[in-house]
Amino acid sequence: MQEKTIYDIAKMAGVSAATVSRVINNYEHVKPATREKVLKLLEENKFVLNETARSLSTQSTKIIGILIADIRTTQHTDAIYYFTHEFYRQGYACLINNTGPDPERQAEFIQLISQRKIEAVILIGSIFQNESVKKAVESYLPSIPVGMCNGYLEGRNIYCVISQEREGVCETVRMLSSKGRRRIAYISNNLTASNQNKLEGYRDGISSYCDCEEMVEIAGEDRDSIARITLDFARRGADAIIYSEDNLALIGMRALNTNSYCVPQDVAVAGINNSFYSENSIPSLTSIDNMLYRTSVLVSENVIRAIGGQSAEHLVVLPVSIVERESTL
Repeated sequence: MQEKTIYDIAKMAGVSAATVSRVINNYEHVKPATREKVLKLLEENKFVLNETARSLSTQSTKIIGILIADIRTTQHTDAIYYFTHEFYRQGYACLINNTGPDPERQAEFIQLISQRKIEAVILIGSIFQNESVKKAVESYLPSIPVGMCNGYLEGRNIYCVISQEREGVCETVRMLSSKGRRRIAYISNNLTASNQNKLEGYRDGISSYCDCEEMVEIAGEDRDSIARITLDFARRGADAIIYSEDNLALIGMRALNTNSYCVPQDVAVAGINNSFYSENSIPSLTSIDNMLYRTSVLVSENVIRAIGGQSAEHLVVLPVSIVERESTL
């Protein structure tokens, strides 16, 4: 059966197509009886408004652009899931782009996505916290709301939510020290703005709660490198290791377990992100919950408000918590 058009509904209701459009878009200045009659006909005829047609008349495409540096990163794909779910509830579809880590290439993607009829852009991760991206947003997205998850850029149309990861890592050092750990190490995969904050939290904790030297290594993404550095720290007497992400901690635990080190008896292990894997590893992994779900929801809500011309917060800072499990007990 052929789908009814807005003109068909208008004819059946005895009103103009403009009146039907006002009802669909929930505009005021429609008589209650007329609104009720039109809504009933829309429901009876299972009317679905063509979004392309809507965009031509309202300039609204209901499309959100999402930029992610590496779609293979579990933490960030979780964020994509939360974002797409939240925007779907508001009637939006998402266009996802994998930019890579290079700031210049990220800026090129911002230029590229600006040529699409999008209503907002989401940047996932502090890896986008760089001057190239900031300039690209100013040049190509000057009037489009930009949301940033776990990163900060200053701008009149940029809405950021970050978590207190620095404080969380410092508190993790304090917790490990209270359990008698005296040589606490830290391993990171790279030094994004977020990971730099985590490193500073480690240093805060060591200076405040431990009478020991710093033991820090930037391991990169290579599994063998992470395992090698983990074992090197253990041989040097580290009795606890904090990793910048859960997936690094799991690599480290495997290396320790397969080389006759017991976790947590010999070496306690803690990660960051409180991912699905932290609860299901053996032993289960103590991890800092950096509030990814709440961060994603708040960024989504702020962006939706900004699209609608409402006031939205440019920076929200969320507290974190330590979820202690078997790897530090």
